[in-house]
Amino acid sequence: RLSCIRNNTWLASCGVLSSGLAVLSSFGLLLFCGVPFVVTVANAPFLILGVGVDDMFIMIASWEQSTRKKDKSSVKSLLAETYAEAALSVTITTLTDVLAFFIGTWTSFPSVRSFCIYTGTAFIFCYVYTLTFFGAVLVLNHKREQGNRHWLSCMRVGVDEDQAEKSCLYNVCCIGSCSGQPSQPESEHPMSIFFKKYYGPFLTNKWIKVLMVLLYGAYLGSSVYGCTRIREGIDLRNLAHDDSYIIPYYDDDEKYFSTYGPRVMVVVTESVDYWNETVRLGIESCAQNLE
Repeated sequence: RLSCIRNNTWLASCGVLSSGLAVLSSFGLLLFCGVPFVVTVANAPFLILGVGVDDMFIMIASWEQSTRKKDKSSVKSLLAETYAEAALSVTITTLTDVLAFFIGTWTSFPSVRSFCIYTGTAFIFCYVYTLTFFGAVLVLNHKREQGNRHWLSCMRVGVDEDQAEKSCLYNVCCIGSCSGQPSQPESEHPMSIFFKKYYGPFLTNKWIKVLMVLLYGAYLGSSVYGCTRIREGIDLRNLAHDDSYIIPYYDDDEKYFSTYGPRVMVVVTESVDYWNETVRLGIESCAQNLE
């Protein structure tokens, strides 16, 4: 926001901090419990950050809607209204993510199992921090706005009688603008107005609904086709523990034998009488032909 009071920079930063606290708490707990840490777990914080920021936006949007209602003036009423609107969405998102990753712990790959344990636990902590830590930050930010304080310096914004004698930097931090004129609080975000007055009515048009259904059908068909054409590929080195004996093997294999191309193997799927000399000669002849 352009308003020096309604700017939510610190609020957004605390939302990112909430995700970081969830990662630190969950990783610290699991490391304390002795759960193995593998290199693939290093990707988990990015997933937690994505879900945590999404939950943050849901909380802020619900808080903004609650503050516009005149009958919800007290902080308790505003926070109760916010949780009533946002907690259900946040809870469902967390439950589905946690369930998905904890199902992944059933895999036979130890590294994948560790990744799922760390990520699923981090989602639980992210949920807890969103409903506790970030909720408290919302209230503190609301009190700052109610006190007419600047978003950066938290100093009270207002016209100073001696502002002409003050520097431009002082006026920006304490009054809101270099000219000394206090900025007025904004009512509703322009993005909310766009979706409510223009985008929503556009999508509810019956012809647009038909077009959306057709586009979704085409998207679904292409997705099913893509799933049938997808090829599996994974670096087996990342599926082993850091201290596993197989890590040096993959390193040496890549260093010394990667230029020779893939290995060709022949599998005999039936019983073979290796004691018969004729059978052995036939196998050797087959190998020579392949070479």
